[in-house]
Amino acid sequence: MIRYRKRFVWCWLAIFSLLSPGIFSGDNPDDQLLILLTNDDGYDAPGLRALAEALAPLGEVVVAAPVDNQSGTGHGTTSRQFISARPIELVPGVRGYALAARPATCARLALEALLPRRPDLVLSGINRGLNVGVVTYYSGTVGAAREAAFLGIPAIAVSLQGDNAADYAATAAFVRRLVEELRKQGRLRPGLFLNVNAPAGGWRSVEFTRQSATPTPQVFTRTTNPRGDLYFWSDYRALPDDVEGTDVWAVAHGSISITPLQIDQTQAAGLDWLRQLQLEAAPATAGR
Repeated sequence: MIRYRKRFVWCWLAIFSLLSPGIFSGDNPDDQLLILLTNDDGYDAPGLRALAEALAPLGEVVVAAPVDNQSGTGHGTTSRQFISARPIELVPGVRGYALAARPATCARLALEALLPRRPDLVLSGINRGLNVGVVTYYSGTVGAAREAAFLGIPAIAVSLQGDNAADYAATAAFVRRLVEELRKQGRLRPGLFLNVNAPAGGWRSVEFTRQSATPTPQVFTRTTNPRGDLYFWSDYRALPDDVEGTDVWAVAHGSISITPLQIDQTQAAGLDWLRQLQLEAAPATAGR
């Protein structure tokens, strides 16, 4: 009887190991990874191509990126319209689709309808320009990575200060080393959501940082046309520096910044004082 019971237990353990969503092929360095690439600059952006070339040796790389530039769309989604999907080959051996959709929807559509299985990793970028501090809320690059994180899929957003081919190649090579190290440490698992930012012209170190909460400067220039109609021109200006330990500070001082992000935005301390409010639910209105 004990022998049969042991067999029963081992059988269920085997089934659990196969079905558990926490088990990724990326845990075994000998396995080939399935990586989804996306961005917000558009499928033909040099940063996306640099990532594809750097990561292709790690396994199967699939692209699902916007057909045109979607910078600054944050976590906006595309709904109530058809989404065209044009097959592309970004670099030799790396295929996918250019989608008429916002970045978060590109990621979600690929995860739900295009990929043959759940990917081991979603990478968004390399973005043209930094996504540090509160700018992460406006960033389509971070939004696409966050969409994957919603589903418990390891996700990394990558951005670069400037727009230089050599910097794209160097940043992509760094991202490959980061992925390999995460894989080696068994960290390609649900809950991994990183925001990586690289300075232009190389870097002196790698800093593990917190997200800056300092508002970014924004100037609205007021003007009128010859008919007297009023217009405003929005001029975003990057935060030049911030306190030590933040992502803004790291890049300003010539370092790569790696910031761990999370999905739950709940302020735990706020729950404590909210519970002290003397509030009661109002009675339902008669006839409703």
